[in-house]
Amino acid sequence: MQPKVNILFIEDERNILTFVTKLLYGHNYKVTTAITGTEGLQLINSICPDLILLDLGLPDMDGQTIIRQVREWSDCPVIVISVRTNEHEKVKALDLGADDYITKPFGSAELLARIRTSLRHSTRMNTSSDQTLPPLQMW
Repeated sequence: MQPKVNILFIEDERNILTFVTKLLYGHNYKVTTAITGTEGLQLINSICPDLILLDLGLPDMDGQTIIRQVREWSDCPVIVISVRTNEHEKVKALDLGADDYITKPFGSAELLARIRTSLRHSTRMNTSSDQTLPPLQMW
């Protein structure tokens, strides 16, 4: 049996945290949650999640700070989930290293599809299949 994908969800709105956590559990993901940026960073360092879902508006720090810090040492996929709809905010988060950006409110099917896509891309980048290796040169 394939091990469960471990998703860290950093979100301070309890209703969204509960809804998304139940949704992900229902689709066989392992979910760890944090309600502050500080707690989220500690969990990122200790559990090394397969994917991070990140709200930008956290009570103790801006989520962009978390993206910046994570990108200093990890290529773990980060999907931002935010009420910020301003194009400048989206571009800034993506330029800092977020892999995707979803605005609230969002649909369950869309969130699950974006998670699958991010995981597929990260798996492809982290495996050495014949498709990703350069051809063998013989002299």
